Amino acid sequence: MNVHVAGKPLLGDDKEFLMTERDFDEIADLALKHTGIVLGRHKANMVYGRIARRLRQLKYSTFADYLEYLREHFSEESTNFINLITTNLTSFYREPHHFDFLNETVIPELKRKTDKKIRIWSSGCSIGQEAYTIAFTMAEAHLAASYDLKILATDLDSNVVQTGSEGIYPADNLMSVPDEVVEKYFERSRDGNQVRVKKSMRDLVHFKRLNLLESWPMKGKFDVIFCRNVVIYFNRDTQKTLFNRYADYLPTGGYLIIGHSESLNGLTDRFKSVGNTVYQKVY
Repeated sequence: MNVHVAGKPLLGDDKEFLMTERDFDEIADLALKHTGIVLGRHKANMVYGRIARRLRQLKYSTFADYLEYLREHFSEESTNFINLITTNLTSFYREPHHFDFLNETVIPELKRKTDKKIRIWSSGCSIGQEAYTIAFTMAEAHLAASYDLKILATDLDSNVVQTGSEGIYPADNLMSVPDEVVEKYFERSRDGNQVRVKKSMRDLVHFKRLNLLESWPMKGKFDVIFCRNVVIYFNRDTQKTLFNRYADYLPTGGYLIIGHSESLNGLTDRFKSVGNTVYQKVY
């Protein structure tokens, strides 16, 4: 175990653990290499807060101790490290204009498909609330029962993928969900503190762990891809690569929906803007 502290202290004078600039830079390098996420020094407090939880579990006293352990046991520890670094902010019906666009523009087009096959991908799905909102929207438009509908939900963090597949959430997560949707598609626990998405909706969503920087095993194309508030953590070169890969997985005319703070400007010319952070593939 490290006993020598190397590098200028970055955080630690008023905190439980010491994190030096060298520690942070090594964490940032590992995050970039294995997740594509760019961590600037302004994220030091966020990184500290997340990895400090792991230091307590392992009973280490400095970030240098943890990094030494990580170097020596990376194959075993990498999943924990990645889960700590990734961000998982989500909610039901987040950015509701996207679901309005689904209802008003996309769903009428999907209903005209002759093969009745609908495929939607929630990329960077976090704990699954986006994917389930898509499922509710499709069900309300009568596309769940009468069409071959499948929703793929993927995330880098194995913990949130597991949470999503279980479909169990605190009851206060339903604040943004219409009452009629709650009534149709959720079951409440006996004490009322938790809810679970009903099996009919869980069966529509297939959760898988996926690192967007690695190969994608999916064979067919998707009618719609949601990739909201994911690429903001990547550098521009990675963003260009990802958006062009998404285009490869959409038919001409298919839709890519991104986050409120994101844009395709200057990154790819394979899409045209058709709404507020909604893009349609042109080639």
